[in-house]
Amino acid sequence: MSEKLVTETEQNAAVEGLKRLVSKPSANDPQTVSKTTPFGQGIDDALTEVLKIAEENGFKTFKDPEGHYGYAEIGSGDKIFGIIGHVDVVPAGDPNDWDTDPFHATVKDGYIYGRGTQDDKGPSMAAMFAVKALVDRGYKFNCRIRFIFGTDEETLWRGIAVYNEKESPIDFGIAPDAEFPLIYAEKGLEQSYLVGPGMDELSLELENAFNAVPAKAPYNGPKLAEVKASLDKHGFEYEDHGSDGITVVGKAVHAMNAPQGTNAVLRLAIALDDVFPNKVLDFFGKKFKEDATGTNLLGDVEDEASGHLTVNISSLKITKDETRMQVDMRIPVTVDHDELIEQLKKAAEPYGLHYEAFDYVAPLYVPTDSHLVKTLMATYKDLTGDDTQPQISGGATFARTMNNCVAYGAMLPGTPDFMHQVNENWELKSMFKAMDIYAEAIKRLCVD
Repeated sequence: MSEKLVTETEQNAAVEGLKRLVSKPSANDPQTVSKTTPFGQGIDDALTEVLKIAEENGFKTFKDPEGHYGYAEIGSGDKIFGIIGHVDVVPAGDPNDWDTDPFHATVKDGYIYGRGTQDDKGPSMAAMFAVKALVDRGYKFNCRIRFIFGTDEETLWRGIAVYNEKESPIDFGIAPDAEFPLIYAEKGLEQSYLVGPGMDELSLELENAFNAVPAKAPYNGPKLAEVKASLDKHGFEYEDHGSDGITVVGKAVHAMNAPQGTNAVLRLAIALDDVFPNKVLDFFGKKFKEDATGTNLLGDVEDEASGHLTVNISSLKITKDETRMQVDMRIPVTVDHDELIEQLKKAAEPYGLHYEAFDYVAPLYVPTDSHLVKTLMATYKDLTGDDTQPQISGGATFARTMNNCVAYGAMLPGTPDFMHQVNENWELKSMFKAMDIYAEAIKRLCVD
């Protein structure tokens, strides 16, 4: 391993490619959906751009005519090594909350800032230019290396589902959309709604992504003084905008780490329950409270292999006709999904709430003694000296949609998590280290 596989040339090219991708705002946009842009024009622009970058660097590319996915391929052979990423991002929120323009990648003090730098445009560029480094060093691959780009990973995974319907399956692969050293098992992902009766005296519309703990919850409705008094009583932080109302303040994290965040929507709902006697609001104030492990709601749900259930309620909409909330659950690997949903239904029923399914993704498991896992783990240890063992995650990556595939990087241990948050950034030193790991791992797996 004395040979330096990734040079400054590939590092700089990866940064420039990332800048190009960040400049394409690519959150799901129903307003610009068409026959060829199923998830909106911005996502399609990002897909087009990443394939253009790949083509400029010697990859053969293909874009689904209906815009659901694209891929870039290099090498030859019967087998396919897949590298599965996604070009969509979560919304940036209020640009005024950012220190830099979220869609103009800014390099400062050794970090690159912008929406998608960690999730997942940065890792995709790191992996692509790691492969380019191998090509530049003269290596020949014994299989086809295929970068597969999904388009709605942050929502319903419909694009990757179309890929799996239309294309040949991979034989082995990685998803650079998590953390090193390696994730060999992922919890089940359940996203649903709890829906109940509306309210005449209160209207609320707090819309957020399923998979992010909300950091803000604005309110400028009736009984504002009483709501503020309740927030004060609970010790919940909020910003007072005078006649423009208030904004309850929390801490945003990815839903898989919900217990580490502070859910502003939940805090507002708990305060509202103190002020507005209502059975549905009692669900928040008297049952769920702030328990992101779901223990208050469902009991102690965990297993030895993958830890505790996590529950995130990210959105709350109240009209005269109905109350609707979004629920994101990360379910331990061995827990029966159907039984858990029955528990949820029973727990919600006394509060006038019924369950509506939205999406479910089954868990992932690849044995730790497989050739793929052993090779990837050995590479990581050799290049970092870190003896951390492979992990189980509450996150959901595209790895679980493919054969013999695991999440591998790109975040190194200790990297601050800015996924789905304002001022998303990635340290360039860490990005370049990830490139070294990817280049060496792919050489070991795909070069004779």
